[in-house]
Amino acid sequence: MFTGIIEELGEVTAVENLGDASRFRLRGPLVTEGAGHGDSIAVNGVCLTVVDHGDGEFTADVMAETLNRSSLGALATGSRVNLERPMAVGGRLGGHIVQGHVDGTGTVVARTLSEHWEIVKVSLPAALSRYVVEKGSITVDGVSLTVVEAGADYFTISLIPTTLALTTLGIKGPGDPVNLEVDVIAKYVERLLAPGRPAPAEEPER
Repeated sequence: MFTGIIEELGEVTAVENLGDASRFRLRGPLVTEGAGHGDSIAVNGVCLTVVDHGDGEFTADVMAETLNRSSLGALATGSRVNLERPMAVGGRLGGHIVQGHVDGTGTVVARTLSEHWEIVKVSLPAALSRYVVEKGSITVDGVSLTVVEAGADYFTISLIPTTLALTTLGIKGPGDPVNLEVDVIAKYVERLLAPGRPAPAEEPER
């Protein structure tokens, strides 16, 4: 589980195409501190498993399912990425509940400059629009953000200088893809309230 509070702006140092999968080598001295084989690290909001690490870098294998559902397939050597380690039990939940399971991708549509922040408009797949509400939470490339405006096929977010400086959202321009993860609680509620679902069986009296 993650919180969407990015710890480090990392970099892709190598990409190996394995046909129906890819192997990434990524630099992140902070997130690899104390990392071990099998640990999880979120890369642009995608939960990946560490298969090798050393000298401030780690390697992760990315299967076809992840490449098809996220924007990781567009990464190349030199690409900057948002990195986050899993939340420690007992730690502060600074953002919101993030699983690192990308629901789909959007595209940066426009950026509007203000004196102290930027408003960014992002396209939203139709299948995800029902989970996005004004003042609700959404994860964009692994960054926990508050929705400013929720449209039928887009949403907007307001980025403070810290977010612009310390994440890839500061360098994403119109046309760039981003990974989206909606609030998992909304998906569970929808599932539980879906028509036609059988009511839970009553327990027998004892």
